[in-house]
Amino acid sequence: MEGKNRKKEATVEAPWDHDYFMGLSLEEADRAAERGEVPVGAVLVGWDGSVWARAHNLTVTERDPTAHAEMVALRRAAALLRNHRLPGTVLYVTLEPCAMCVGALIHARVDLLVFGAPDPKSGAAGGVVDLTMPSLFPHTLRVLGGIRAEEGAQRLAWFFQQRRRCRRRMCGEVPKWP
Repeated sequence: MEGKNRKKEATVEAPWDHDYFMGLSLEEADRAAERGEVPVGAVLVGWDGSVWARAHNLTVTERDPTAHAEMVALRRAAALLRNHRLPGTVLYVTLEPCAMCVGALIHARVDLLVFGAPDPKSGAAGGVVDLTMPSLFPHTLRVLGGIRAEEGAQRLAWFFQQRRRCRRRMCGEVPKWP
């Protein structure tokens, strides 16, 4: 347990600013909320420090349970590069990824995962489980959590608070998701 916490608190040297790229991810989270999606945003940054893909949750819009922000960003970057491997990249995401997304990051050979808010319900980078532990898989995904965590958590709290209010008032479309 101690090793897991130490890994999350470690600082990771990068030639770019984690706050800046997390800010881009937060902008994507806002786009998701505008569409009625859970406000999670992701940005994939290449080894040169440029943005290769920006994405937000699209599970409702695309009626696709795999259309999490992380997955959409990976798909876009892989299509751009015409390669399923993305070594040397950094994924910024506003919420700790689930097991599906962590698995995809590992298979894509993403180097570093930087997330904002922890997810105590389904997080797979130390929340519920830690699939990023070294030697668990052939590729090790480095992790840095807690970057602008409060901002991501506030967006999620506001989104779900609005959904509960609407549900109580029976306003418009009330089902959890269409």
